[in-house]
Amino acid sequence: MAQPDTKKIFFENLSGAGKAIAVLTSGGDAQGMNAAVRAVVRMGLYVGAKVYFIHEGYQGMVDGGENIREATWESVSSMLQVGGTVIGSARCKEFRSHEGRLKAAHNLVQRGITNLCVIGGDGSLTGANLFREEWSGLLNELVEQGVIEAESVQKYSALHIVGMVGSIDNDFCGTDMTIGTDSALHRIIEVVDAIMTTAQSHQRTFVLEVMGRHCGYLALVSALACGADWVLIPEMPPEDGWEDKMCQKLSANRAGMKRLNIIIIAEGAIDRNNRVISTDYVKDLVVKCLGFDTRVTILGHVQRGGTPSAFDRILASRMGVEAVLALLETTANTPACVVSLSGNQSVRLPLMECVQMTQEVQKAMDQKRFEEAVKLRGRSFENNLKTYKLLAHRKPESELPVSNFNVAVLNVGAPAAGMNAAVRSAVRVGISEGHKMFAVSDGFEGFYKGQIKEIKWADVGGWTGQGGSLLGTKRTLPAKHVDKIAEQMRKHNINALLVIGGFEAFLSLLELLMARGKYDEFCVPMAMVPATVSNNVPGSDLSIGADTALNAITTTCDRIKQSASGTKRRVFIIETMGGYCGYLATVGGLAAGADAAYIYEESFDIRDLQANVEHLTEKMKTSIQRGLVLRNENSNENYTTDFIYQLYTEEGKGVFDCRKNVLGHMQQGGAPSPFDRNFGTKISAKAMQWVSKKLVETFRHDEGRVFANTEDSCCLLGMRRRALIFQPVVQLKDETDFVHRIPKEQWWLKLRPLMKILAKYKTSYDVSDSGQLEHVVHNRPKESDASVAM
Repeated sequence: MAQPDTKKIFFENLSGAGKAIAVLTSGGDAQGMNAAVRAVVRMGLYVGAKVYFIHEGYQGMVDGGENIREATWESVSSMLQVGGTVIGSARCKEFRSHEGRLKAAHNLVQRGITNLCVIGGDGSLTGANLFREEWSGLLNELVEQGVIEAESVQKYSALHIVGMVGSIDNDFCGTDMTIGTDSALHRIIEVVDAIMTTAQSHQRTFVLEVMGRHCGYLALVSALACGADWVLIPEMPPEDGWEDKMCQKLSANRAGMKRLNIIIIAEGAIDRNNRVISTDYVKDLVVKCLGFDTRVTILGHVQRGGTPSAFDRILASRMGVEAVLALLETTANTPACVVSLSGNQSVRLPLMECVQMTQEVQKAMDQKRFEEAVKLRGRSFENNLKTYKLLAHRKPESELPVSNFNVAVLNVGAPAAGMNAAVRSAVRVGISEGHKMFAVSDGFEGFYKGQIKEIKWADVGGWTGQGGSLLGTKRTLPAKHVDKIAEQMRKHNINALLVIGGFEAFLSLLELLMARGKYDEFCVPMAMVPATVSNNVPGSDLSIGADTALNAITTTCDRIKQSASGTKRRVFIIETMGGYCGYLATVGGLAAGADAAYIYEESFDIRDLQANVEHLTEKMKTSIQRGLVLRNENSNENYTTDFIYQLYTEEGKGVFDCRKNVLGHMQQGGAPSPFDRNFGTKISAKAMQWVSKKLVETFRHDEGRVFANTEDSCCLLGMRRRALIFQPVVQLKDETDFVHRIPKEQWWLKLRPLMKILAKYKTSYDVSDSGQLEHVVHNRPKESDASVAM
């Protein structure tokens, strides 16, 4: 494949030659740990280091022997899609003692290991830091005991530690998302979606307990993702008298023609007096007060199991590579650090600062400083809680502000999973702000035809888990029908527009902006929320629907690869959607462990194709039996999927055979992933709040109307690195390739060398974007929303 024009992967002082790196998983297992192990091993080998597995966590380090084994490239094949941790994890009492750590130090020195990559929770990482601090003393003791030579103390004088947080609870401060959290949310939402169908049939109430002994993240985000009626978490216990309020809410929902109720409880949920709130207590309460048929479901270890999600695979792979970079850059004075992501940005944070902040949360909860505990969890957690309260609990009509503004919401472009969650959020936030909300069916085609009607709070109940677009969506642009659309705006007195869609939505806002000169009806606040599986909207690193599509691609690739299990060597050619945007092919390739991904943005020719075939031929001569090649649908008009399939078939004769698969519209379908439900919910809520603010700012009291004709009154809300930012659409024109319908610069192109390295290609890698050591106490950007991190 053509090489990106990036600076070389390492400066001379970053070579791994002569270094030994060991990787271990410790504490509770989490989906995605294997992807992290794979990335550490392959990146370590790539830079010339020796890499070791430490099996069974710290227990294996203490016991030594066969528990510490050298890793090879092939030893981490076919583990990307496996849940849990294949190198094992165990809690080790012995490592907590000085004698245990002395044994561990001896076992590491014997193999020349002075670089440790620890994947685990705060307890595992704290233990690693203590081990590092004691290291030189432990070596001196071993010399005194005559177990090692004196020169070993000098040769292995410092132990370097880098941590990655593997925990489904997402309970570690300083990191947006811990490895395993997204996969655990997938398990929870799968169960909730299934339960909702049976609950609806029998008009039942279900009380679900999810994991989270000290952290309510899973409970809170799953409640947000499924629109649960009530949620109970340890960080924010309910006010005294909550039982009556909850029963009133459940009763009101049933009276509003809702046939089911869902209550989600974190296993560590407590009341204001630190008394445990159990599922049985809540069930008995509902039965006693309301007489509803109520069932309890405790999800338990289902949440830890199963295949890792696309998000967790990408997170773990990026973090594994970053961990090796961090180890190569450490000096004797560098503190132990944790690698993670903030938004789309790699960050390194001092390990003990994160641990101390995490302990502060528990201390605040123990001392009943609950508001502080929520703030200490971070802006993402706080924002999740505010959004849930805003959308789940409707204020009485008497308490709602009266704005007298009419706001229309519509979907434009191809359907994307998560659109309905975004519409629900916009409608309910708009009603909470006192507006009258209108739903437009079938995009701008429905708009000019007058398919506009008022939409109420209850009308969008149960929308978060629905795929596609319940409003209906079309690719029709407004330019040809501006006169009729203006007439409908006038007829319904529409004072603002919220457009949820892809590239067509972006073009539509530009056209409406141009029409302002002729029609005053378009001089109103207009906001756009990006929603497209292609992720090709300028001004945003992520779009609603892209994560669901990635999971569809990843799951399908897993199954396709498994279909060749036990057969002769085979290479699969897979075509993905995306138009001219190679996001799905590239990031899907990274998540599925592809050997190559052909995209429009990185041109390739017949020599590149031939080099890829030769590379795969060499790999197939080892123990690797399967290959995977992804191709974006519009990557090249001549090198089609059929052409590449035929080329690989011919050139691979005698070594491997070939199969092809066009994934098609299955990438657009299905229920939205937890990520897309939450991203859609929160970004749309933020857009609606901006609309409300602009309506107030642009209302002319003397004329009794809204008049907004400045550039900043027509904006796209996008995710940029670490922040959600409103950008005038007219300013995004220069950033856009309108012919190919893609942004001129795309952040994910930096992930392509990473995919190639993990597929054993010699390539270059831009280290300018790698994480720099920061401090956990630093304030994140004001509009940062950690849970939309990639």
